Amino acid sequence: MAWNEPGGNSNNQDPWGGRKGGGRQGPPDLDEAFRKLQESLNGIFGGGKKRNDNGQGGGFGLLWIGAALLGAVWLWNAVYIVDAQEQAVILRLGKYHDTVGQGLNIYFPPIDKKFQENVTRERSFSKQGQMLTEDENIVEVPLTVQYKISNLKDFVLNVDAPEVSLQHATESALRHVAGSTSMDEVITLGREQMGTEVSKRLQDFLDDYGTGITITQVNIQRATAPAEVKDAFDDVIRAREDEQREKNLAETYANGVVPEARGQAQRIIEDANGYRDEVVSRAEGEADRFSKLLTEYRKAPEVTRQRLYLDTMQEVFGNTSKVLVTSKEGQNNLLYLPLDKMVDSRSGTSASATSSNSDAGSRIIKDMQQRDLRTRESR
Repeated sequence: MAWNEPGGNSNNQDPWGGRKGGGRQGPPDLDEAFRKLQESLNGIFGGGKKRNDNGQGGGFGLLWIGAALLGAVWLWNAVYIVDAQEQAVILRLGKYHDTVGQGLNIYFPPIDKKFQENVTRERSFSKQGQMLTEDENIVEVPLTVQYKISNLKDFVLNVDAPEVSLQHATESALRHVAGSTSMDEVITLGREQMGTEVSKRLQDFLDDYGTGITITQVNIQRATAPAEVKDAFDDVIRAREDEQREKNLAETYANGVVPEARGQAQRIIEDANGYRDEVVSRAEGEADRFSKLLTEYRKAPEVTRQRLYLDTMQEVFGNTSKVLVTSKEGQNNLLYLPLDKMVDSRSGTSASATSSNSDAGSRIIKDMQQRDLRTRESR
């Protein structure tokens, strides 16, 4: 039967341990429990002294417990470890005290204040905004800045919010560089040069501020025109690509035509040089031959004249198809030489016939010479 059922003995079955005889019923006395706990702690920290009537011994023990807990918490916060990639700056009473490197260290809060950061990790942030170019056009320029902390002391002490200052300086440097660059260079070929200039100007700003930040790289991504004029700008880009393609075709054609023309010009020059050398050599040979002939003429004028005459006649007759031969007295002894027939027959005969015809021509010329000599003797 439950303790609180009707008819049951509620005093004997009370789970709270109430006294019989109608005494006060309820949960155990908490004050009594705390009193016993304090007595036990006093036995440990109070040196076995008994608790007086005012409870001073128990309060002294609690103070010791609180002090021990505070000391443990303070020691837990004061001891810290600095990794190989980190540094820590210690401020003592608000003034710079030391820069701590790798290892196990301790500082003394609240007298000391610690700032611990990773000084080797590369950090980055991205930014995008509308910029006014040199030719008064507006472009959307996104960029990413990569940086790291090079001087933790300057990073902590010189600027209140160094990374916010970095973002403001980045926007200032980007606007300055974009304002001195044309829109075509910003969007097409000038992004790399712009990134270099922005990085240099930004680093100068940060050095002037003493932020302790080093810029490692500035990447300017593909800039675009504002959405309101994007279609017109795309047309301009396509026209520029067409222009470049036509230029490439023209250069290809020029690369094929120009070498050929140069080759022809060089061949003509070589032919002219060859002709010049031939004419000069021939003239020099003729002059040398004339000098030698003059020498022989002075030795035997008559024989030389006769020989020149015969050579000249041979050359003339060799280029003439018909020859008429008469005497100097104008007599009727006429001799006709059908040289055209002889040439035709010579072209249609063999090599032996050719040699015989040449021998016949030689005999005719000799006969003419003898006849001329006999005519002179008869005079």
